[in-house]
Amino acid sequence: MRINKRSIGLAIYLGLLMLPIYWMLNMSLRTNADILGVFSLYPKDPTFANYVKIFKDSAWYSGYINSIIYVSMNTVISLLAALPAAYAFSRYRFMGDTHMFFWLLTNRMAPAAVFLLPFFQLYSTFGLIDTHIAVALAHCLFNVPLAVWILEGFMSGVSREIDETAYIDGYSLPRFFLTVFVPLIRTGIGVTAFFCFMFSWVELLLARTLTVTNAKPIAATMTRTVSATGLDWGLLAAAGVLTIVPGALVIWFVRDYIAKGFALGRV
Repeated sequence: MRINKRSIGLAIYLGLLMLPIYWMLNMSLRTNADILGVFSLYPKDPTFANYVKIFKDSAWYSGYINSIIYVSMNTVISLLAALPAAYAFSRYRFMGDTHMFFWLLTNRMAPAAVFLLPFFQLYSTFGLIDTHIAVALAHCLFNVPLAVWILEGFMSGVSREIDETAYIDGYSLPRFFLTVFVPLIRTGIGVTAFFCFMFSWVELLLARTLTVTNAKPIAATMTRTVSATGLDWGLLAAAGVLTIVPGALVIWFVRDYIAKGFALGRV
């Protein structure tokens, strides 16, 4: 059986791509002393002590729950805000529409540190510090423009004749939008939800600054591995492996939508 160069190149690329994940998994199954003392390509004496320690510690468990809560809230809020906005940009022309659309994208381009102090002062005034909704709303600053941009591309690909036909049949705008238009762009909604989830999941600066104890995310909890003796590499690697799981599950469930999104939308 002849193997072409493209298959060999793809195999090498996938191997290099998966190497960091494998190495993190390898470290998570070893003790800290073993990691620092011996270089090994695989765990010779694997142990699940690092994972057991994470599940026994309530701080780690609550960190995962907090992250999932505010990321889910942000995804829902971003979609609810972006769907009507994207529809307006795709179907109507009004004064300053192109400038407003560009302004939305500039919010996505700015670093999170620029908005950190205003968010902190605003949430301190309204008593929202250390709440899930504070982080969810803060992440909307970046995810809503991204969601509008992606959804507008999908909506522009839907023929305007569908809107006109629905109005002739007696559909009101809300009824048409929810029962006819939204199902037509469900692929775009799935792609948008994926990107909103992932960008909110990996964001650290705002999530760490706007929370103290009750809503502390897992990324901030991972800094607890630092001690007087240094980093607990095994525990940190185990936390990293578990942090990948939610994103991998999201990718698994929306994989078909992502593939269509790259083919049809502006992703």
